[in-house]
Amino acid sequence: MKRKTRSLIIPARTGVTAVCAAGLLAVGGPAAAQRQNALPDWSPVPPPPARGEVVVVPVKGNVYMIAGAGANIAVQAGDDGLVLVDTGTADMSEEVLAAIETIPTGGPLRYIINTTHDLDYTGGNEAIVVTGEIVPLRGENYGAGPQGILDYGRASLISHLNVFTRMVVPESGEERPEGAWPDNTYSTSQKRLYFNDEPIVISHLPANNDGNSIVLFRGSDVVAVGPMLDLTRFPVIDVAAGGSIDGFVDALNSLIDVVVPLANSGGGTLVIPGYGRIADHAEVVYYRDMMTVVRDRIQDMIDRDLTLREIQEGRPTRGYDALYGSERGDWTTEMFVEAAYNSLAN
Repeated sequence: MKRKTRSLIIPARTGVTAVCAAGLLAVGGPAAAQRQNALPDWSPVPPPPARGEVVVVPVKGNVYMIAGAGANIAVQAGDDGLVLVDTGTADMSEEVLAAIETIPTGGPLRYIINTTHDLDYTGGNEAIVVTGEIVPLRGENYGAGPQGILDYGRASLISHLNVFTRMVVPESGEERPEGAWPDNTYSTSQKRLYFNDEPIVISHLPANNDGNSIVLFRGSDVVAVGPMLDLTRFPVIDVAAGGSIDGFVDALNSLIDVVVPLANSGGGTLVIPGYGRIADHAEVVYYRDMMTVVRDRIQDMIDRDLTLREIQEGRPTRGYDALYGSERGDWTTEMFVEAAYNSLAN
């Protein structure tokens, strides 16, 4: 089956509304669904792109989203060039590159920011980073000394230091090829850039693992959060890689401080999740509340000396299974409960 790229070039101010009407993505959580009658039964799962097809969706300001290439990819575009947040799966790199070409920009791909080390977010690193050009440190005709950089023929690949470490010396699985490694890491609480006339604030918020980052495009008022928000299932918690449900709740609380609601908690700052529709403040708060309730239920069961199997049978996720639960696939509800249990019991 031939893969296709579908681009919805909609004016930024009306992009969210038009996308909702198309049934591709929707903004807002349960409260927004009740107000707009756009999402019956509060369903967070819009019809995904057809298999092998990617969709380009204008989000707000300078920011677009590419859906259908594994995890969602955020793109900031402007006169200075392009910034990508994550790169999707390796087998969809060709489609991602074709999608990028439909986004108007005045320059090449300059930066890729990885929010995690997981392959559905970073699988395209190696193929996509070499299509960019790093921001030069010297003028083209500078001759007074070395240019001060080894390779101009690739974009700069940014991540938290822990993401780099897990790609180079992974705790499990195979090592990643050197071409996929970040070459611009940070180990403080934030890394900041100014690009395409807006500040970009990258913040370290451990949740799924110890390397999670969120990326705020401050002028556009859009934040890309990677796997910290997955509206299609309970989130993956990789305990072996430093993830925990306590850390998750803390990270979501920090995200809520970043996301500013419009009137009645709908709209305002828009959130690009790892999977699922574009979200807003109300959606993030609902997800935080869900994670807090599940954590507290599991902790109470642990305090009463219940075994893991007894806790799973007690369904600490009840009330949320219809939204996020799964009995099959690579991440089931039982696996989520086990990971949360292990992060609390150890």
